[in-house]
Amino acid sequence: MSMLTPQGLKGKQYRVTGNSYPRLGRPPKKSRKVIAALVGLLTLALIALGGVQLYDIFTGRDKGSSAQACATPSGKPLAAPTPGATPGASGAPAAAQGDPHAVPQPATVTVNIYNATTKAGLAGRTAEEFKKRGFTIGKVGNAPAELDKKVPGTAQVIAGPTGAGAGTLVGSQIAGATVTADARTDASVDFVIGDSYNALLDETQAAAALALATKPSPTPTATGSC
Repeated sequence: MSMLTPQGLKGKQYRVTGNSYPRLGRPPKKSRKVIAALVGLLTLALIALGGVQLYDIFTGRDKGSSAQACATPSGKPLAAPTPGATPGASGAPAAAQGDPHAVPQPATVTVNIYNATTKAGLAGRTAEEFKKRGFTIGKVGNAPAELDKKVPGTAQVIAGPTGAGAGTLVGSQIAGATVTADARTDASVDFVIGDSYNALLDETQAAAALALATKPSPTPTATGSC
């Protein structure tokens, strides 16, 4: 037998015997009022939050947030990708008007063939190969003194600022060519045969080399679902 004072019995002592237990009283009215007030405040907060979200949806504020999330680190939207060059009849990209770096058609490129080796007749034979591929042949002969016997590789391709694309096209015709620039004002290209030269690449290999040389760099993209 024990004496217990359960919570809510206001300090009165009751004897617990058998299966009978004292009946607990209801919580004080003050506690019920506090609980009811907290529930009411929570309900009002939820209603206010839902109203703000609906307002954003109907006023389009969520679209502005998405656009900001898709911006680059600089804060500017990503630019649309630049369309690729249109292939020409020979498989080379067609030159864009006024763009010196665009690759032109072979027929529009004048190639000067110079022999910087001691092998006689090499410039003439190489010129015939370029002619078969549709290039316009300019000067053919021995290399100038500053390059004669001074090209250790397969070839040196030289072009001016307005012939950058033409230089890329000519350089793709030979493996291991060195492409350099000078101050010429026309779009002609010099092909200077070096000591390691044997022959031009076949046309299939040259087309693959050109495609690799003109392959655009990957465009950075934003992560996420933009």
